[in-house]
Amino acid sequence: MIEIFYKKDGQMMVSQSETELTEISYDNVVWIDLFSPSGDEKRAVEVYLGTTIQNRAQAEEIEISSRFSETEQAIFANTSFLIPGPEEYGEETVSFILKDNILTTLRESPLKSFTDLQRRLMAFPKIYESGHIVFLGILEQRIDLDADMVELVSKEVNQYNKKVSLGEDISEEFLIDINQLQDNIMLIRENIIDKQRVISSILKSSNYPKEYQPRLNVLLKDISSLINHTDFGFERLEYLQNTVLGIINLDQNKIMKVFTLVSLMLMPPTLIASFFGMNVRFGWFFEHSGWAWLVIVLVMLASFYIIFRIFKSRNMF
Repeated sequence: MIEIFYKKDGQMMVSQSETELTEISYDNVVWIDLFSPSGDEKRAVEVYLGTTIQNRAQAEEIEISSRFSETEQAIFANTSFLIPGPEEYGEETVSFILKDNILTTLRESPLKSFTDLQRRLMAFPKIYESGHIVFLGILEQRIDLDADMVELVSKEVNQYNKKVSLGEDISEEFLIDINQLQDNIMLIRENIIDKQRVISSILKSSNYPKEYQPRLNVLLKDISSLINHTDFGFERLEYLQNTVLGIINLDQNKIMKVFTLVSLMLMPPTLIASFFGMNVRFGWFFEHSGWAWLVIVLVMLASFYIIFRIFKSRNMF
């Protein structure tokens, strides 16, 4: 799918046909959005711009050097956009090409930041006079969404923290959820840092208009603030995880303590029973008296009671 946004009679128009590119004045085109494009759509844009558009494999290169490059006429940038899911977050690599005043984007998934910007573009055409401003608008929308995700993760951390504070039952699933939150917050952090690198590279570029540098600097400040928030969130999760593990260890220690005390309390009666159970003569009383068994039981109970009182006096119960 292709969407071509261009100016006409003071209005922003949109075309969804690559064949109309040749009919639109080059100076009027603001943004060409390639969403999972066909081969014909991609080739038509390459011919129109006079440049090569990266394929998906090139766009997903993880090396820092592959995230940004430029020629005398164009800027090429790749960055990842997070796609929130029910539990895990997905990633979509987006390619940006800035040549002259035209922004070209290549993506394979629908993205909220693009949809929102397209609505604003159609509603306020005079604000978005060039592809450079559209590029800034997309980044601003994306960073706002990243901030929302950081806030959402913080709320989830607070909910888990309250569960621990209220003494609710902690299961294996609870620890798995905390681990998933850690993965999500680290993914958000890496994604934000990726944008930080791209924006820093653009600030150094001679091809990007200097008049937009203040807005880029504001974005960098916002990104730095979000990175600090993600670091704090990860530390809270780590502390919460350690607290939960500590509680689990305490519970296990209590169980082991009970087993140990019961074993110690039963040891004297067991020893007495074993002693009198041996095939050895113990005198006339134990051999002929009918009360011998009662004496043995009383001795066993007395030993049990004495051990119990000793443990009780030392607050071991």
